Amino acid sequence: MDYFPFFFDLRKQPVLLVGGGQVALRKARLLSKAQARIQLVAPDAVAELQALVIEGGGQWHPRKYQPSDLDGVCLVISATDNHTLNTEISQACKARFLPVNVVDERALCSVITPAIIDRSPLVVAISSGGAAPVLARRLRQTIEALVPESLGRIANFADGLRERVKAKLPEPRRRSFWERLLDSPVANLAAKGQVAEAESQALAMLEQDEAPRGEVYLVGAGPGAPDLLTLRALQLMQQADVVLYDRLVSPEIMDKVRRDADRIYVGKQRAEHAVPQGQINQLLVNLAKEGKRVLRLKGGDPFIFGRGGEEIELLAAEKVPFEVVPGITAASGCAAYAGIPLTHRDHAQSVRFITGHLKDNQPNIRWAELVAEGQTLVFYMSLHGLETICNTLIKHGKSPATPAALVERGTTRAQRVHSGTLATLPALAEETRIHAPTLLIIGGVVALQKALAWYQPN
Repeated sequence: MDYFPFFFDLRKQPVLLVGGGQVALRKARLLSKAQARIQLVAPDAVAELQALVIEGGGQWHPRKYQPSDLDGVCLVISATDNHTLNTEISQACKARFLPVNVVDERALCSVITPAIIDRSPLVVAISSGGAAPVLARRLRQTIEALVPESLGRIANFADGLRERVKAKLPEPRRRSFWERLLDSPVANLAAKGQVAEAESQALAMLEQDEAPRGEVYLVGAGPGAPDLLTLRALQLMQQADVVLYDRLVSPEIMDKVRRDADRIYVGKQRAEHAVPQGQINQLLVNLAKEGKRVLRLKGGDPFIFGRGGEEIELLAAEKVPFEVVPGITAASGCAAYAGIPLTHRDHAQSVRFITGHLKDNQPNIRWAELVAEGQTLVFYMSLHGLETICNTLIKHGKSPATPAALVERGTTRAQRVHSGTLATLPALAEETRIHAPTLLIIGGVVALQKALAWYQPN
């Protein structure tokens, strides 16, 4: 994040605007909407700009800029085409730690103005950090069509109820009440301006409010790329009160979780569990019984080597409501991004998903079933046991020349694909510094990888 976004209360505050042309007029219109008192400094100013300043309780100083103009203002906007003057103003402001915006000169700015969607008091601001203003404006146009004007009336109505709801309900019941209210006919009444009827129904809902019933969402976060999350996953990530997440859930995905949700790390690595599985299961139950909406966020799919079945068994036994949201499992996600089709008419008519975790340094696997032709083998969590897996398959009759690939950090910008054969891949992995998570794919389909690979991380 190059710029920290925030909203500036400029009501009745003095703001210096330098420049008297059309660019300054555009800035003055925004400042007037924010009820700022504009101090305009310009030898000449267009008539509309003069009128706007005076109507808003500001002043026009018909002269050139002076350093003393910075005294007593909380924000400075320089809207001139004089680079030397703009630079002088920018440097003086930065020396005073005074926020300054210089129109169309990003390097001179300490603050920038976004593209704005105004549904006051609801305001949406979009910024490209000055890198692509036209792109930000296009995005604004798209969102404008999705955000009805009536949202401002709903926001004002909710503001009128805030103190009564706050006095009546503690968190998380308060948040649950607002969500139910906004999904109810009350919101439609407020949007239409029928405030008295909306308030009557809202207060009735408030009196009848009961403690929320906790629930658990068991959600697959996919193989790593945040844009592979399902829509349902994103919805629940924004609703949860508390999140239990694994090591395989990337920071980019965690950024999409609701900001004020509590976060509990319960990740596991080989032979190292931050929280034992039994404690995780019980924690889900305990948090839900406290009335919280609990998000159990897992890499990949929760039912494919994710131990999701164990977690919902206890939830079901304790009669805790739960919902399971599947995710794109690592096998399909990583294989697709690596250019390896898991099935192919000429190479594989079936796929096997196998855990590569070793017990006593040996996988508990029926090896004889894995050497048959016409199938693709996908080993999860296989980096540590790679050499054992390859050698054991060869020992049971699999050809040493069978194509094999290790997909490292699949679907992310750090993805790398290491291709070889059963005979050569262990040595290749030993020579190359490879980071978990990895996925091992074995079979004729791997030979298609170089021709079909499309994803180039950057």
